[in-house]
Amino acid sequence: MNESKILCIALITVIFVLISYFGYNNYQEREQLERDKSELTNRINKLQQTIVKNNKVIADNEQSKRELENQSTERQEQINEQLKNNNCANERVPHVIADSLYNRAKNLRQSTNTSKPIK
Repeated sequence: MNESKILCIALITVIFVLISYFGYNNYQEREQLERDKSELTNRINKLQQTIVKNNKVIADNEQSKRELENQSTERQEQINEQLKNNNCANERVPHVIADSLYNRAKNLRQSTNTSKPIK
């Protein structure tokens, strides 16, 4: 065989090895990308499920808050009605008691307010 044929065969062999090497690496990278894509899709689905659950909890809490506010209003109206004809209702309440009741009601309202942070 002459030297040019040997070089040609060697060149073809090197080219074939390089093509095989890069092809295999490309295949491995594609498989890894598919696995990563699948894992990320699963994480996104789990996060979306968590968001749905959290939104339901928030909606339930808002509904409970509205119900409690309505009950509080009804009870306050009942108390006001009962106190309407009561003689002691016209007497002044000591500041210490009035302030204590006011602060308690204020703290209760703040603890149920989900739109603002409690200070």
